[in-house]
Amino acid sequence: MSSQLMTTAMQVDSEQYEDVHVHRVYEQIAEHFSSTRYKPWPIVEEFLRNLPHGSIGIDVGCGNGKYLKVNPNIFILGSDRSTSLVRIASQHSPQAAVIADNLSLPHPHALFDFAISIAVIHHLSTPARRIGAIAAILETLQPCSKEPSSPSGFGAGGRALIYVWALEQKHSRRGWDEDNEQDVMVPWVMKQVDEDGTSSQTFNRYYHLYRRGELEEDILQAGGIVDSSGYEKDNWWAVATRRCTQ
Repeated sequence: MSSQLMTTAMQVDSEQYEDVHVHRVYEQIAEHFSSTRYKPWPIVEEFLRNLPHGSIGIDVGCGNGKYLKVNPNIFILGSDRSTSLVRIASQHSPQAAVIADNLSLPHPHALFDFAISIAVIHHLSTPARRIGAIAAILETLQPCSKEPSSPSGFGAGGRALIYVWALEQKHSRRGWDEDNEQDVMVPWVMKQVDEDGTSSQTFNRYYHLYRRGELEEDILQAGGIVDSSGYEKDNWWAVATRRCTQ
């Protein structure tokens, strides 16, 4: 088999794997998942609240849209693969949400002031797909450009805040750490009450747990620049921009 055919086969297998172990799961748990996702994470909230009034951006993998309503002085267009979650997110008028794949975003390039992707990239099952997803987000941002008149010598350009689950979680209830596998299945237990009493159903979701420094490496490979990065509550995060143009 040629290398091109092998690459195509691996891509199809990855897409099918994610469809079964990510997308279909979120469709089934959407209502229950949404009921547990209502409080913004502090760094994400700060990022959104500090944006200039009138900023326009995107939330890629917006889930139930909890971040769409954080700052009423900006406009956010959310997107998600889950039809059910987009239906919930669309209730946050005047913000909006559409169904879209992270690797095939329907947005114009070089348009947006900002982007956020919170706990999404880690659901992609290969390095190439994760890097491709980051590249797709960066492509939507306004590029920075050299401006001798500015103190830094560069125009600001758009910024993206990206969060992923960390491998280093030894103090969490999950207990993962550096010696554990990075590709794991994480259960979501949904309890139901019917006439026969309480029952539960478990759905397993695929995650790639990021090591220290891995998110920054993926951003660089995707054509971005890391503006800042850190660790917060079992997650690695980074703020990225596009590489500056002349």
